[in-house]
Amino acid sequence: MTAIAAPLPTDTSRTAAIAREIDHARTRGALQHIVVPPCPALLARLQAVMLEAEPDLNEVARIAASDVAMSATLIRNANGPLYAVGQPVQTVGQAMNRLGLRQTAAVMTGFLVRNAIVADNRHLRRFWERSAQRAIAMTFIARQLVGLSSDVAHTYGLFCHVGMPVLLQSVKGYGSTMVEAAARIDRSYVATENANHRTDHAVVGALVARVWRLAPEVMAAIRLHHDLESLGSEETEPEVQTLMAAGLVAEHLVRRQEAQLPERDWTDHSAAALAWLQVDEAEVAQWGEELSASLSAF
Repeated sequence: MTAIAAPLPTDTSRTAAIAREIDHARTRGALQHIVVPPCPALLARLQAVMLEAEPDLNEVARIAASDVAMSATLIRNANGPLYAVGQPVQTVGQAMNRLGLRQTAAVMTGFLVRNAIVADNRHLRRFWERSAQRAIAMTFIARQLVGLSSDVAHTYGLFCHVGMPVLLQSVKGYGSTMVEAAARIDRSYVATENANHRTDHAVVGALVARVWRLAPEVMAAIRLHHDLESLGSEETEPEVQTLMAAGLVAEHLVRRQEAQLPERDWTDHSAAALAWLQVDEAEVAQWGEELSASLSAF
């Protein structure tokens, strides 16, 4: 499910400062011309249901059945290699029973987000597939750690790079910037984005999280996910740092599954991330083995 926004922490917190930064940039700064698609109405309904102490399964089923393509997505997932046991499921209710409530909500969230924010562009091949892989890896990692909500982790994994398709839709020339940023070795990806457009996908992703009322720690972690020098800093809330560190590990595992070279962030900051999470490289390698079948489903 999508992590729902709680009240922002105190005004002196790093998360509150990021919220003020985003609000200022949106009204008077570089984000004025960024168009953020509205949060889908069905997702807002799903969020409200999942906030209840005992979510109404019938209401979740009604939301799923209100969109034929979403219903088909649930049934396809339930019949996929990770869940298929016995006879294929034929209905939304059967799919929900096989997937379980949390996974049903996660699949629905991914479907709704993917259809709200279009990434059908040659510069973003397999964007939502990789986002779903990252979300699955984040959920798995959360279950290995103490104190990290799997719902919050899944949301962060899904939305981490959402600023990219939003920038591609809103900013002329951003496609060329993506090519340049990926090729340059003299500066970081976000440095190239800022040089060309006075903002970057981390800031725009945080804007999406703010507009869609995602959990404050998700918003802050998206904003800081390339500012990994702050790992271990007393200025940033522990839950935000845990998302950042786990996100770096999740990205590494997804890239390794696809036989890609490690990113610069992993090379430079993996030691700090593992230290923060109190795990070692052998544990991460084991996580990769356990996740392999799930990530291969995409």
